[in-house]
Formats: sequence, C-alpha cells, structure tokens
Amino acid sequence: HQEQNFMVTLADTGLNTMTGGRVKRIKKYIDDDTFMLTYGDGVADINIRSLINFHKSHGKIGTLTTVRPISRYGLLEIDNDSKVMQFTEKPQTEGWASAGFLIFNKDVFDYLAEDDCILEQEPLTRLAAEGQLMAYKHDGFFFAMDTYREYKQLNEMWDRGNPPWKIWP
Repeated sequence: HQEQNFMVTLADTGLNTMTGGRVKRIKKYIDDDTFMLTYGDGVADINIRSLINFHKSHGKIGTLTTVRPISRYGLLEIDNDSKVMQFTEKPQTEGWASAGFLIFNKDVFDYLAEDDCILEQEPLTRLAAEGQLMAYKHDGFFFAMDTYREYKQLNEMWDRGNPPWKIWP
C-alpha cells in the first residue's frame, strides 16, 4: 500500500495445513525480526502502535492480544431451591481469551513443526511454559465472527456507519 507504506502478502499454505504449519510456511516472506499475524475472523479497535511497543518492551518471543470475552448466553445465579436469584444477559467473563492478533520474533519458527503443527497447542503452550509469551490486555472493542449470524451482525454495524473497529481515517 503506497499511501501508508505497508505490504500484504497472501501465501497459499495448503488446504490441510494446520495453523502452526501455516506460520512455518510463511517464514520465507519474513524479512524483519518481528512480524504480526492474525486469524482474520475477528475485528477490534486495537491500537497497533501500542501493541508493537508492548511487544518490543518485554523482549519475549511472542505477544498474544487478549480480550475479556462476552458470554454467548445469559447467566443465572440459582439458589438451592432452583429459584433464580439473578439474571445477567451475556455478561463479560472474568478470564482473558486470545483475540487472534499476535506478534512474534523470528525465534518462533524454532517452535513450529511441519504441516500438522497446531499453533494454539504445543507451540504456544511451550512458549508460555518457557516464559516467552506475553499477553497484551485489550479492553476495547472486539468481535469474533464464527457464524453466519455474526457475519450479518458485523455487516449491519458497518452499514449503520462508524463501526467501532474502524479506527483509521
């Protein structure tokens, strides 16, 4: 992109290649020590500059962007007699979940096996166990698109104008 000085490379990594194998197959396209990747099935208003600065500040191999996911269901507090004491419609959960926006140093390629390697299993587990994985806590907007219903919701947000994830001019 000439106006903003960035380039996107689409790489055919194979129909049956798992996520870790896909990342391993793009190694030849990575020139810099640090690179970003996303699963592409979610949108967020992440400040990319802050995310990059966080990654560079800690010196670890990987940074996962994390969010507090919204429950897909209303949650109930029920007493011993099955009486509903409280109902909360789709609350934000307590824990943190991966938002699918990641930054890695090239050293991550040493953690990736071949095509059957699943990034979210052994590689990330090993990076975490070795203290080489950090979490960038994002408290802003995040919306995952895993279903046709969510696809329609995102398109409706866009069509109404000013979608929450559009932070560029």
